[in-house]
Amino acid sequence: MGVKSTMRSIKHPALSLLACLFVVVLSVPPVTAQSSQPDSVQLNSNVPMTYIVQKGDTLWDISGIYLKEPWRWPMLWDNNPQIDNPHLIYPGDVLELSWQAGRPRLRLASRGDVKLSPSLRSEALDAAIPPIPRDEIDPFLRANRVLEPGDFEKLPYLIAGDAQRLLSSLGDKVYGRGPIDAVDRTYGVARKGSPIVDPVSGEMLGVHIGDIGNASLLASVDAEFLDAEVKEFEVTRITEEVRIGDRLIPVEEGILDAYFQPKSPDADIEDGFMVAVDGGVTQIGQMDIVTINRGKREGLGVGDVLAIYQTGEVVIDPIAGDAVSLPDARAGVLMIFAAYEKASYGLVLSASRPLSVGDKVKNPSV
Repeated sequence: MGVKSTMRSIKHPALSLLACLFVVVLSVPPVTAQSSQPDSVQLNSNVPMTYIVQKGDTLWDISGIYLKEPWRWPMLWDNNPQIDNPHLIYPGDVLELSWQAGRPRLRLASRGDVKLSPSLRSEALDAAIPPIPRDEIDPFLRANRVLEPGDFEKLPYLIAGDAQRLLSSLGDKVYGRGPIDAVDRTYGVARKGSPIVDPVSGEMLGVHIGDIGNASLLASVDAEFLDAEVKEFEVTRITEEVRIGDRLIPVEEGILDAYFQPKSPDADIEDGFMVAVDGGVTQIGQMDIVTINRGKREGLGVGDVLAIYQTGEVVIDPIAGDAVSLPDARAGVLMIFAAYEKASYGLVLSASRPLSVGDKVKNPSV
């Protein structure tokens, strides 16, 4: 372009779970061109034409530099022969912004640290650039679940502790009664939390349950044991002391993706609200976990991104003298990381102002 390239380091605002240092190579004047096609992604102002991938970057971070709506990151990378899999870019790789059919695309301009023979990367595969990691969300998921209304009362429960103790701790014996499947040797110990109520319809959407610990069946699987109304357990893990009346729930096993893939929802989400926040705080900010009143039945899934809006203020028109409601103000973005039938947990990725329970969530749009 006839302009001498310069290199400088910048700090980019944290939109991901990782604090990132970016190194930007500016080779042309600030980019402002946008595609007029309605399905095209929208670029931020003054985006760099060339970017050097840094250790600790995620696809979300890099996309946040370029895109007004970073959850549209697949559109920035798709149909890209230079990057067959954008997850497999590495620190040191140089990315270059270009346009294809009027749409912005990131292409791989050059590789970073590579071996010339046998032409394989020297970086391990686990050093590849991921989307949003699960590290800070998994502890919450292990400690919290949502059950359908009435399901909590159907769970087996602890009827007694050893030596008639009311509270039990690690290594203590406890006794459970109810529909206990002897095939499941390990159970979670759960306690009922607050109900989740739809603020629009008043429908009971579910109930939070909190993690108290784990308990393992002790008896062998024989006919007498299988027919026993009360079964013996040993407390093997606790987050707090186990009480009589706590419920037993089979431990969920399964393989979880290591990363979340942010995307726009496939369905139109209507009358969505943040109805609770983890930790009982009154103001919600970036990286806080919230509960929303929409779930799988409304078409929400893990990775779906929703925009957060605050109800517009009511002001007095100084000319007409009547009260007028201002438009809702966009105030942040959240990503769904656990979707249940009628409710979901979301992580606030960004917040431009203090948020609170009762704020609206909608499909993201430019």
